[in-house]
Amino acid sequence: MTERAATVKRDTLETQIQVTVNLDGDGSCRLETGIPFLEHMLEQVARHGLVDLDISARGDLHIDAHHTVEDIGITLGQAMAKAVGDKKGIRRYGHAYVPLDEALSRVVIDFSGRPGLEFGVGWPRARIGEFDVDLFHEFFQGFVNHALVTLHIDCLRGANAHHIAETVFKAFGRALRMALEADPRMQDLVPSTKGSL
Repeated sequence: MTERAATVKRDTLETQIQVTVNLDGDGSCRLETGIPFLEHMLEQVARHGLVDLDISARGDLHIDAHHTVEDIGITLGQAMAKAVGDKKGIRRYGHAYVPLDEALSRVVIDFSGRPGLEFGVGWPRARIGEFDVDLFHEFFQGFVNHALVTLHIDCLRGANAHHIAETVFKAFGRALRMALEADPRMQDLVPSTKGSL
């Protein structure tokens, strides 16, 4: 399998973002977004997904974090789509259940070529520190629209918002890792009866 890495830049009047991903990394990450809790969550994706992430973002945080969080999701999705290429030899599907104390979340992903998000996460409070939990949906919506994946995220139980968020992002990383793994029985085949994804 050839190197699976990509860099994408996104510049708008609201944000300036650069994302580099290496799908065959060791979980390293360098994050400069101005949004500490989002960085904490992205660290989980890198570590548990064994993907290297290098993300720098400047946005209109004096207004709020909405544009920056959404655009990081968009740019990460674009970089991942570019890095995965024609999807030959990957497993395509990935899933993970991750617990943290009382919280349990399930994430299932399909590198289908079709964007779709089902987001079944209820939050016991509106903010984790300074972070607005509504923005997690915006992050994942931006990601699926541009990575061209189908993504189902469900929190099965949980009372602590921080725990819920961690289980979601850790499970997302684990599901990514499974879906992006090389399948030795597929080798140079696209994992679809259509012959392309």
